[in-house]
Amino acid sequence: MMELERLVIFVPAFNEENSIAGVVKSIPRKVAGVKKVLILVVNDGSTDNTFRKIKSLTKKYKFKLISYEKNRGKGFAVKSGIIYARGDYRLFMDIDLSTPIEELTKFLSVFKKNAVIIGSRRMKEAVLKRRQPFIREFLGKGFTTLSQIILHLDILDFTCGFKCFSRKASVKIFFLQKIDGWGFDSEILFIAKKLGFSIKEIPIFWVNNPGTKVKFPQDIIFSLLDLLRIRLYDFLNKYAVE
Repeated sequence: MMELERLVIFVPAFNEENSIAGVVKSIPRKVAGVKKVLILVVNDGSTDNTFRKIKSLTKKYKFKLISYEKNRGKGFAVKSGIIYARGDYRLFMDIDLSTPIEELTKFLSVFKKNAVIIGSRRMKEAVLKRRQPFIREFLGKGFTTLSQIILHLDILDFTCGFKCFSRKASVKIFFLQKIDGWGFDSEILFIAKKLGFSIKEIPIFWVNNPGTKVKFPQDIIFSLLDLLRIRLYDFLNKYAVE
């Protein structure tokens, strides 16, 4: 099993004043198979007390903070964190810890052969402790099917918030990312395939958090429109490497 020299774990946060302390405390500074771990929190223009809580936590816990005033969307927050980060691999995970950091150990054996490794809830071996409500799961599967058809990607789970990228893949993929909202997951995987990076799905343990920030139906509609934008950007050669 491969051992990583340095891993950056970053967590995007928007109006998470009640969750941020639990995240900072629960993500360990040492992860099995990793020599050095850096934790990075991206405050995506929160309008509650998230920023003040994060600042107070920096006095007690060791982590980095990126913060900006205007809310730009999860895609923008992830891009900001990945581009800022320095490390062999860069992992972003959801603030609700629906996938625990311990699942990273499943990634270690495939790091050498894959530049992009993503957690999957759709694979047969995945363990879902608490599933999403029927309508959310139904719409999620529909979005996956449309992503597969429109983007020609053979991927089972586009939106799981547990994805890891090599240093080289991080720089090349995220500098080309255009979408700031929820559709960014499909975009970065489309770019990864277009640039020839190998993508590996790994079945993970996952538990649904009922306090999701996804708004129905508007976020679903915007995500579907994002798929069309990805195709348009590709047609306009916006994903070409200079």
